[in-house]
Parts: sequence; structure tokens; C-alpha cells
Amino acid sequence: MKHLNRRTWLKTSILGLGGITALPATLSALEDRKSKWLSKSMVKELPFNADPAVAMKARLLANENPFGPSENAIKAISNSISMGNRYGHADAAYLISLIAEKEGVKPENIMLGPGSTDLLEKTAISLCRKGGNVISADPSYLSLVNTAIAIGASWKAVPLKEDQSHDLNGMLAAIDSDTKLIYVCNPNNPMGSITDFDQVKTFCKQASMKTPVFVDEAYLEFLDNPEEKSAVNLVAEGHDVIVARTFSKIHGMAGLRIGYMVATEERIKSVTDLVRSTMGLCITSLKGAIASFQDESFIAKCRDLNKASREFTSESIHALGYQEIPSYTSFMIFPIRNDAKSFSKSMLDQGIGIRMYAIDEKPWCRVSMGTMDEMHLFVDALKVTEA
Repeated sequence: MKHLNRRTWLKTSILGLGGITALPATLSALEDRKSKWLSKSMVKELPFNADPAVAMKARLLANENPFGPSENAIKAISNSISMGNRYGHADAAYLISLIAEKEGVKPENIMLGPGSTDLLEKTAISLCRKGGNVISADPSYLSLVNTAIAIGASWKAVPLKEDQSHDLNGMLAAIDSDTKLIYVCNPNNPMGSITDFDQVKTFCKQASMKTPVFVDEAYLEFLDNPEEKSAVNLVAEGHDVIVARTFSKIHGMAGLRIGYMVATEERIKSVTDLVRSTMGLCITSLKGAIASFQDESFIAKCRDLNKASREFTSESIHALGYQEIPSYTSFMIFPIRNDAKSFSKSMLDQGIGIRMYAIDEKPWCRVSMGTMDEMHLFVDALKVTEA
């Protein structure tokens, strides 16, 4: 992906780009794309080394929601502490029923877990324990991929397109008889970009006839009308598609560890035959998730506040000569001019925690969206670092 370090990033919505081609209909068209596969990831997350003597003024390094949990969730969690001697199976069943109703599926189509990452990894274990390969975009979130590789599978990495969307044609071309799973992160982490949702659904329908497709929607709820953009309806239609959501992001419950995935009954059973589901969840997290799931006003408020912080940050870094990849998430990423170590140290010395990446061997900064006050601190620190 050598174009990363020389591209002028588009400022308009990826959804409005147009010109997205249909998936190729012939085998020869698919074969032509195989030369794009990568042997290793082009993205490397760099170590985070904070000085404990320096107070953290703005923690903008882990895509956490600075506004959560909601007051309703906090109250529910507090009230449930005295129930800590009891298992939460009944609460898990109730949360599953709420999710099933919202997503238009049966309870048997839902599996809970301590965060969506846990579900990504359990799915990788269930499908890749006898080898094979997994397909995903690169750069993207690598938890599922890393687990698959650790237990003996191989990885076919398909570079993102120049607009930072998934190369769905290339991913379709990568499928072979040994492919056990395809992973799509949309919106994508760490790039913040999106892939046209109708194109993703078309891809899922085609690809899932050959192998399961896992669509990670951890950041979907930061978009307007997220229910219109989800791939979850494909499960109800019977396609071998897995969709994951988490309470760690817009719900502000990252430290409470709870998420869910939606899949066919057969796919859910293939995972739960190997590992237990609700035994990994505590009653406090379940009570909090139930309350948060029903707190639509809190979710809408967080969406609006996140958008305001994102727009302010984008305008501010543009004024300093930086250009981010247009983000549709709770973070943004942009290439920097300094080396990563000195940039990170300068920001940390000012109490600003950010995450550094090497992409195509060039340094990038990923900053999570905090409160507006925190984003002002970030921009002020960036000005000092820039100087």
C-alpha cells in the first residue's frame, strides 16, 4: 500500500464517492486480483510507554467513550453488586431476548461474550483449529487474525483500496478450498474508514456461499441510522454471516467487558460446543448492559458529542497542515511529519495519551475522541509538538 504516504486524503464522504464497481462475475477477473495479497501486515502498533510521573490529562489512546457508562447503567450496576454471589444466567437470557427483538432474529441466533474481541477469538478457534486460512483487509483490526495464526491457520491479507475501503473484489478472489473465515471490520479500525454497506451485504451473500463471513460492527453505532447499515439482517435471511457488536464503545462500558454476536443457529452452536458463553459474564456487567441497551437517549447524546469532537479535531489538525483519513468512528488517524518516538514522547510529556502506528513504514498518530476540553488539550499539545 505504497500510496498511503503520498495520497492527498479525500475530504468528502466515502459513501458519496460513487463509481463502486460490481463484484466480478468471472473467475479470470477474480484471479487477476491475487497479486495484491500481502504476506504480512503493513501496519504495526507501536509500544505505548507513558511516564508514570506525568499526570494523564487526556486519555485518547484506546477508543474509549469519555461520557459513559450511562447514569441508568451505573445505577443498575450499583444495585446489582449485592447480587454478586449469584450467577447471571437469567439476566443473560433477558439481555439476549432484548437483542434478538431489536435485531429481528431468534434468541438462538445470539451469543454473549466479555466484549466483541472475545467473540472474534472464539470464532477463530472454532473454525481454524484444524488449519486453513482466513481472509481480511489490511490495515484492519487483527485480533481474530492473530488468534487464527496462533492456532495454525494462515492469513491472506488484502490491501485496502485507495479510498481506504475494503477491496471486496480482492477478498472474493482470495477464497479457496482452505478458506475457513473472512473478516470484515466496518467501520474499520485503525483507519476509521467505511466500506459501502450495500456492497458489503452483496459481498456477504456471495462469499458466505463458500465460507463464513464475520462482520465486525463495533463502531457502527457512531453512524447516523446505524440499523440501516448493519449486515445483521442477512442472518435472518439464512446466510452464513456473523455480526459482532460491543458495549465497549458507544455504550461506554469498555472496562465492564460485554458484547454479542449474531449468527445462524448452526454457527452459534459450533462455537458454544467448544466454549461456554454466559459463564464468562458477571451479573454487574449484564445488569449494566441491559440498562444501557434500553437507554436510547444516552446513545444518541454520545453520537452527537463524538461527532462534534471529531469535527473540531479535523478542522484543527487541518489548520496545522495535517490530513486525516475521513473518520466515521470514535477516533481518527493521520500521518505525522516527526518520527513516532519523539512525537509520542512530546505528547505524553504534556499529559496527552495517543496511539502510534507504523503504516507502510511511515509514522501515524491515532487519536481517540474525548470530551471537547480534552480535544482542545490535544490540539494545544500538537501545536507544541509541531513547533
